[in-house]
Amino acid sequence: MIRNVVIVGGGTAGWMTATYLKETFGDGLHVTLVESAGVPTIGVGEATFSTVRHFFDYLGLAEEQWMPACNASYKLAIRFENWQGRGEHFYHPFERLRTANGFTLADWWLKLGPHERRFDESCYVLPALCKARRSPKHLDGTLFEESLHDGGDRPRRSTMFQQDTQFPYAYHFDAALLARFLARHGAAQGVRRVLDDVVEVRRDEQGDIAQVVTKEHGPLDGDLFVDCTGFRGLLINQTLGEPFESYRDVLPNDRAVALRVPADAERDGTAPYTTATARDAGWIWTIPLFGRVGTGYVYASEFCTPEEAEADLRAFVGPRAADAEANHIRMRIGRNRRSWVRNCVAIGLSSGFVEPLESTGIFFIQHGIEQLVRHWPDRADGSAFARGYNESVARCLDGVREFLALHYKAATRSDTPYWKAADERPLPDGMADRMRSWQAKLPSGDSVYPYYHGFESYSYTVMLTGLGRAPSRSHPALDLLDASAARARFAEIRRQADRLVAELPGLHEYLEHLHR
Repeated sequence: MIRNVVIVGGGTAGWMTATYLKETFGDGLHVTLVESAGVPTIGVGEATFSTVRHFFDYLGLAEEQWMPACNASYKLAIRFENWQGRGEHFYHPFERLRTANGFTLADWWLKLGPHERRFDESCYVLPALCKARRSPKHLDGTLFEESLHDGGDRPRRSTMFQQDTQFPYAYHFDAALLARFLARHGAAQGVRRVLDDVVEVRRDEQGDIAQVVTKEHGPLDGDLFVDCTGFRGLLINQTLGEPFESYRDVLPNDRAVALRVPADAERDGTAPYTTATARDAGWIWTIPLFGRVGTGYVYASEFCTPEEAEADLRAFVGPRAADAEANHIRMRIGRNRRSWVRNCVAIGLSSGFVEPLESTGIFFIQHGIEQLVRHWPDRADGSAFARGYNESVARCLDGVREFLALHYKAATRSDTPYWKAADERPLPDGMADRMRSWQAKLPSGDSVYPYYHGFESYSYTVMLTGLGRAPSRSHPALDLLDASAARARFAEIRRQADRLVAELPGLHEYLEHLHR
């Protein structure tokens, strides 16, 4: 069996991998992580999927243990602003659509709701919590779903968030602080940390990696090597020569500039959502942390220079950006043809990356680690395990590529050269046919990308509807159905939203309570 793993590269990817493997295999696996003191973490304030809670639960880390150490906050949704060029906004929440008479409320909204309330406010509870800047938890730590009821005095578990439904929140956190926290946790688990520079990678006669040689600690031997060296792909690309397949024909954004800016949460509160604001040559993220805000401009270099992007970002942020140092980032958009080659597995940016529009960076890391454990090889023959791993990782990345392509293809603006070009770019194979079908019928489980990639049909529905690309009429079957159950569902959502806004504490109030 594989007994000795060497992880090259720290940061979020390296330390998530090290701690997860050590938690899984314990003393049966020797884990060494080598990282350079001179290579900074790229993450500048991360937003995540709701599935990341499984990672912390697996390690046995409660929120009160790790969140204060990482300036972490809660995320209920992504707020998209100005994607139609008119200053409008809508929310993509962590909340599945409810149903009535076998059809989703999105279908019913097309028939009953467009002239009354906005789609997201009609069909979901979470946008109201976002608008009011509420925490998803009460001050005693109970999740808001446990307090929902349909009137009367007897609480019951909400039909909105049963165990088989979307978990209602994710996190924002400082990626550098999380890496430090996990490094301390990994040391307590028995992970060996080598703080040094890798100066050489040696291969054996079969072509596998035999050793990485460090400047001060000499050679490090391993059975399996994990490449967490970011966009440079030291092991997977530079040493093993694995080809990288670009997504830039579909997703052209290849640069970002980021700022860390102060926030006055006492005055303004803390927003429980990530904001993605469309700009002339890309979009700006706003990620509220405890004590500050992480913000950055993601753009395409063919339409914008680094100087122009930084100036636009600083103008967007305003006076708070005056003393903030800009971090300019070149992004490698796409994936390796294979992320597992010989005895090397690439995880994180060294494996693949799409732009951070839907907060998938940490998700890709977590997915890669979990798939590595599920495909764990023996020394005799790892080819079948590697094949399954590579198929899973490729499908996941390709699926997210398609979902992000939908954002640009469906965006109804053409006021700059960047946005004009967005509508003319090619789509991934098969996606054009799917988009044509969505002009007549909202997406369903069998009409989105056919492989797991974290996004379900309701996410596609949110984007199409929020961007003004929903079908022009409701599903024909609804003309034959009684609408009373759907109307009751819409009313239930409004009652629940109003009650939760009144009951829940503000997010900043809860975070201050958590930090005590």
